[in-house]
Amino acid sequence: MRQRNRGRVALAAVAAMCAAAALPGQAFAAGEPAAYTFDPGAKEIKGAEASTDASALTPGSVYKSSIKPGEKLYYRLDLDAKTNAYVSAVAVPSGGALVAYGDGITVSIRDSTDLQCSSDNARFESAEFARPIATYAYRIMEKDSSTCQEAGAYNVLIERESKDTSTPDAWDLELRYASEPQLKSAGSMPTDAPEDWPSASPVPPTTAPQKRSGGTSYYDATGLETGEWREKDGIKPGQTLYYRVPVDWGQQIYATADLSNNNASDDFIGNALALSLDNPAHGHVDSATPLSYSGRPASVSLDPLPPVAYENRYDSSGSAAAMRFAGWYYLSVTLSPKVAKSYGDKAIPLTLKIKVEGKARNSPYTGDAGIFSVTQDDRDMARKGQAAPQAARSDRMKTIGMAGIGAGSVLVLGLGVWTLLARRRAASTAPAGPTADAQPYGGPPQTW
Repeated sequence: MRQRNRGRVALAAVAAMCAAAALPGQAFAAGEPAAYTFDPGAKEIKGAEASTDASALTPGSVYKSSIKPGEKLYYRLDLDAKTNAYVSAVAVPSGGALVAYGDGITVSIRDSTDLQCSSDNARFESAEFARPIATYAYRIMEKDSSTCQEAGAYNVLIERESKDTSTPDAWDLELRYASEPQLKSAGSMPTDAPEDWPSASPVPPTTAPQKRSGGTSYYDATGLETGEWREKDGIKPGQTLYYRVPVDWGQQIYATADLSNNNASDDFIGNALALSLDNPAHGHVDSATPLSYSGRPASVSLDPLPPVAYENRYDSSGSAAAMRFAGWYYLSVTLSPKVAKSYGDKAIPLTLKIKVEGKARNSPYTGDAGIFSVTQDDRDMARKGQAAPQAARSDRMKTIGMAGIGAGSVLVLGLGVWTLLARRRAASTAPAGPTADAQPYGGPPQTW
């Protein structure tokens, strides 16, 4: 009896612990970060040279593809007659690749007659060094437009242009397809872009800089909020670091990158540091004029941008129009590999100054806006300096901890039951006590 009960308790404890161990994400693989970390959920997809052979993209999905110099690749969208659709492409040249001024990609969305809904490009300009570059195209439903308003099949066309002097290797592509949520009241939304907005540089943060480690891509970009942030390990020549900042409706973002001095040389390096900003759909917003470097402290800032507003999409300026929805805005900083020739391969201290100004306003969307919103969890991640994978891992560990507590409770309960049963068994099998005729001291019988 005792062995059988003990076995039952052991099995219950093992089952509970196995349940905890089976929870997803308990193990986290460690290792050297890649030059660009692709979303691990990205699906492999091959672009088609003929539009009729194009593979379909699905909303909310991430894909990995590639494109060679001069290629024109098609992907398919199946759209309804009410949803705004965005498809972004991040082009990732291989490490050490050579690029030239004007190299880049163009992304467009086209209807079945090849009529273009929208188009944009990402190109290497004065900062002629390889790094990830991003852009997007979209199909927007507009009340007074007859272009691209029908339901049906649409094509995403991605074209690559590269000079003969550039490395001819294929570039990896990270594709995202996002659908914009429906409006609460479409008829009441403004259709004119704001004509002016606060453009004065804000008062810089006065708190002491805190350390943060930048990510390697959009997927693991490090969260930041208003403040001064020093890159924990500095930035190395040829390295691109990613950060993300939650910017809500009605809020403006300001960003400055400071590069510290380096006493190894005083050589002048033109276009040494690139600072770029992309929106929640990974559409390009703006790039600062590349910073030149000569071994002394240097600083570069993004131009003032309008507060986030739905009607910004009607602005003729691409930078203002890209500030069209709330969510995570992504900053990328790249240090030219040419810096290594004069200043060595060691990292140079980098500081980011971030300011988010303005009172958050209500969302114009109905229901859960997904990536086009700022939640309290987003603000917490920015405050803690978390990337999305870190936040997800933290949540999983909390779940595992609760499962562990549950397993421990089962084990304690089982031991208690086993102890009780063991005592009862001992009581039922104990020898009978002396009878009334055999009392050692006389008197009434003893109770056992």
